[in-house]
Amino acid sequence: MTVLIGQLFTGVSIGAVLLLIALGLALTFGQMGVINMAHGEFIMAGAYTTYVLQQVITAAGWSLLIALPVAFVVAGAMGVLLEILLIRRLYARPLDTLLVTWGVSLILQQLARDIFGSPNVQTRAPELLTGNIGLPGGITVANNRLFILALAGSAVVALTVALRVTPLGRRIRAVVQNRDLAAVSGIATTRVDRMTFFIGSGLAGIAGVALTLLGPIGPTMGTNLIIDAFLVVVVGGIGQLKGTVIVAFALGVLQATGEYLTTLSVAKVMVFIAIVAFLQWRPQGLFTLRTRSLA
Repeated sequence: MTVLIGQLFTGVSIGAVLLLIALGLALTFGQMGVINMAHGEFIMAGAYTTYVLQQVITAAGWSLLIALPVAFVVAGAMGVLLEILLIRRLYARPLDTLLVTWGVSLILQQLARDIFGSPNVQTRAPELLTGNIGLPGGITVANNRLFILALAGSAVVALTVALRVTPLGRRIRAVVQNRDLAAVSGIATTRVDRMTFFIGSGLAGIAGVALTLLGPIGPTMGTNLIIDAFLVVVVGGIGQLKGTVIVAFALGVLQATGEYLTTLSVAKVMVFIAIVAFLQWRPQGLFTLRTRSLA
């Protein structure tokens, strides 16, 4: 039972990381149909924002708290700039957005090398997040994993409230359901697109801050994460936030179980086979988007 609970928490913590990474992509890809391969570099931007702030603010706890909103704004601004310069000319052409944003991701990686160097850098975690919490039965829980889990839950709640309650959220949902009808109803779809890109990219920046608690930062850190994020969004269902949440935690538990029974490489293969089998059975994903489209 101790091993089972320990592995379950490991899977949940892995799922929380996947969720943070995929949450912003659920907006830009799931709700806008843009295959943004530079999403991983927005994660990298958030991580390097934490690193830069720690050079200025030596207290690790304060620098981490300040890095969360700053990274959101920095990554969000990068997303808006990408949307204005390139993406807005490529809507309804997903393959073109894939190629263009892949090129942008390579440029951003080289820019990071030029500014910070090729070797990975490390940030300092606050003392509060460096230890473990002991639970009955000999189970230990890492504080940094608990923080990431709480951060992911807070991000989901905030995004859900924003989409369901705020005027901007209602406009976003209207544009997703029927862009042409929303436009003739007086909604500025261009402005909505940019705000959606800002929020989605900003969430990637927050994910980057969280990842600094788990390992070093490097120019290619986003490339190693973007595929997993796309898989979570696709399996959960295009444009379905609840599907993204469920699939992120399900894949995390599956990967943790596979790692315990076999090895990390075999666990990755097991997860990929499970995803392929699921999409063969349900290619539209776990949930489908209801629209008012007449097409």
